[in-house]
Amino acid sequence: MAISLSKGQRISLEKASPGLKAAFVGLGWDVKKVDTGTDFDVDCSVFLLGENEKLVSDNHLIFYNNLKSPDPDHSVEHMGDNLTGAGEGDDEVILVNFTKIPNEVKKIVFVVTIHEADKRQQNFGQIENAFVRLVDVQTKNEVLRYDLTEDYSIETALITAEIYNKDGEWRMTAVGSGYEGGLQAILNRYSS
Repeated sequence: MAISLSKGQRISLEKASPGLKAAFVGLGWDVKKVDTGTDFDVDCSVFLLGENEKLVSDNHLIFYNNLKSPDPDHSVEHMGDNLTGAGEGDDEVILVNFTKIPNEVKKIVFVVTIHEADKRQQNFGQIENAFVRLVDVQTKNEVLRYDLTEDYSIETALITAEIYNKDGEWRMTAVGSGYEGGLQAILNRYSS
């Protein structure tokens, strides 16, 4: 049975799933019955941060145009862009191999943004049933889940969750912080 997280809650991945080596982080959402005249394209991006809470390099931003982390083992891999969010379950999936993440990566930040939100006049207030979940690759069991239940009526970017290394142990935090300004607002925060 998965552990359901609330906003701001932190948990040790070792305690939640002893021996966890690799996981996939699934993100999902549904579009409310709102006609904006165009499809919603919600994108997942992953920021791999160093000790200074900044991107290790430009190549450490994982998204639909840069699907694999730059380390030789590709310890973090985006499994591809879902252009509509249609259907049940995970809309976008990120694979994370905790045993191969390079030492310089101290935090992994999962972000969702609405593609061309301003141009399409869209925001996260028009999205419902949004979630982020962590699944053990070996057992296929859902370990952690965070349902984003707040009304993000003006936000076009959301930090959904963070996985960070503290004292050699990987932990996850349910974040749920919204931003106006789309992906650029998050890039401004994490770029050096």
